[in-house]
Amino acid sequence: QVQLVESGGGLVQPGGSLRLSCAASGSIRSLDSMGWYRQNPGKQRELVAVLDTGGLTKYGDSVKGRFTVSRDNAKMSVYLQMNSLKPEDTAIYYCYAYIFSGPYAGDHWGQGTQVTVSS
Repeated sequence: QVQLVESGGGLVQPGGSLRLSCAASGSIRSLDSMGWYRQNPGKQRELVAVLDTGGLTKYGDSVKGRFTVSRDNAKMSVYLQMNSLKPEDTAIYYCYAYIFSGPYAGDHWGQGTQVTVSS
């Protein structure tokens, strides 16, 4: 089985910072793209940031210049540094990875971690 486990969510004031972490574990042959999406109730899940194995990154328009995605392949982990947080960044943040496991390959998601930006 493959698991993605997030940590680092919580409550922060507007203008503050948070760092999310996500570690992959299980029967993993290799990892391709890793990153983060977010979702609020009644809305579609949206891209926050993804990073491929070549270092190419893609960010959602609303987080460009404020958030930074990074990864540690040796630790099978991906991180999201969030600065200058705004109330509209409030959401459940989901870790994402495209994982090769045995003969299979596909999208995997973490359980989600709540980020709340409020004074």
